[in-house]
Amino acid sequence: MEQTTEYAPVFTGDNRKRLDEVLARYPAKRAGLLAALWMVQEQHGWVSDEAMAETADVLGLTPSYIKGVVTFYTMYHQHPVGKTFVQVCTTTPCNICGAEEVVEAFLEHTGCGDLGATSPDGKFTVIEVECLGACGFATPVMMNEDVIENVTPEKVPDLVKQYS
Repeated sequence: MEQTTEYAPVFTGDNRKRLDEVLARYPAKRAGLLAALWMVQEQHGWVSDEAMAETADVLGLTPSYIKGVVTFYTMYHQHPVGKTFVQVCTTTPCNICGAEEVVEAFLEHTGCGDLGATSPDGKFTVIEVECLGACGFATPVMMNEDVIENVTPEKVPDLVKQYS
């Protein structure tokens, strides 16, 4: 039997006040969409279909428009992720500098096993990304909001320990 939990609305009370403050900065509500999605993710850890529908309702947009934005940006999670979200740049410059080995080290040391999977302890999710904008400092890794440059496979165990 599948256990379900009821969706808890985001844009009530203090969160609604925060959103209204953000929306007051713009001539159109839709301009506050990225901030609204970030608020959803702060509260729930990811952006569910229910959250997209709530956001659409609050901003006067369609759920499909919201879904298009959520699927475009890698910063929004479409499923639950670990406490630490690890993004490893694997574009060509980083790949030449050993990005694949960095990915493998993260998968091994976090216990994730596969890209996009969450570790059994719920602490980590590891993915590859196309670019973190730090090509001169390969291999860059983003752990939650922290960008770490010059990551090698040898540095991974200490990073995992630091973010545990």
